[in-house]
Amino acid sequence: MALKILYMYTELMGYQIPILREYTQRYGAEVHVVHWDHKKLTPYKPPVIDRLRYYNRSECNRKDLHAIAEDISPDLVFISGWQDRDYLSVARSLRKKRIPVVAGFDDQWKGTLRQMTASVSGPLLLGSFFSHAWVTGPYQYEFARNIGFKKPQIIFNCYSADLELFNAAHSSFRDVKSKKYPHRFLFVGRYETVKGVDLLLEAWSELENVRKNWELRLIGNGSLGAYLRGNRDIAVMDFMQPENLIDEVGHSGCFVLPSRDEPWGVVLHEFAAAGLPIICSDVCGAAPYFVTQKLNGYIFKSGDCNDLRRRMLQIIETTDAELFSMSQEAHGAGQKITPQISAASFLSILD
Repeated sequence: MALKILYMYTELMGYQIPILREYTQRYGAEVHVVHWDHKKLTPYKPPVIDRLRYYNRSECNRKDLHAIAEDISPDLVFISGWQDRDYLSVARSLRKKRIPVVAGFDDQWKGTLRQMTASVSGPLLLGSFFSHAWVTGPYQYEFARNIGFKKPQIIFNCYSADLELFNAAHSSFRDVKSKKYPHRFLFVGRYETVKGVDLLLEAWSELENVRKNWELRLIGNGSLGAYLRGNRDIAVMDFMQPENLIDEVGHSGCFVLPSRDEPWGVVLHEFAAAGLPIICSDVCGAAPYFVTQKLNGYIFKSGDCNDLRRRMLQIIETTDAELFSMSQEAHGAGQKITPQISAASFLSILD
């Protein structure tokens, strides 16, 4: 009898696919994925994979979701959309049958009023919905502990980059970069103030007289797109499917993520694995995993344009040989979490 896994997502993203594929290919599992297909932040389209079935959330009411769960009779369940009351209804029903239901989240503990309230009510409610928490890193572990999950109920490595894709990008361009290192800053993400793209543009403007031959390219989508495209000093591209980003790696020398709020930031994992030195803000949850000051990048104070400008200038003034060395260190850091590790971490609950 094949292992059956039910995933109930908010937005399905490209970095989640390698983990789902790992379940089907390595473990022979049958995987069912319910996901929000409306009000999406990006136009990502998931691929067709054997033994993996997608269900559009817009086509399923609560009764439909219960029927799907009943029909699948899953061995293990993952839910990332806590705010979806219909998902929670299914979770409660499955917990009554003693089926493990895992809550996934990347939120950081900040001690807000809402979080403090959850820390009081959480222990009374969580047992009804979830058996375990699957977190991305230490900041999220702190959150899980504060809302009532016990240590043995918490597992790590919830997210992983598609290492097959981004490691291949590193391998493809390593020799070329060793001879002539590209002088381009790259941002990939949503064009929103929360991502700090306006801050990046301001810092770039202030570097006008000291840029040498460095360029800045932005790839993504969002409400600030028109504002960004009005600046002739930068190249602004539309959202790209993950596989189309690979060529950009070959022409880029440093990845920048200037977020004002970033619970995790899988892009740090992706572009570290691809061999790009990184500049990111100190609110990025993934920074402690994938960025080590001076070794493979720099961390600046979130919202501080002067600090961001200073870090970008440090990259500009770094020699190509040193940048190539930082590139190799970044690639090594990107191997700390893999889809294989993520999948095994999740399935360890069944052991």
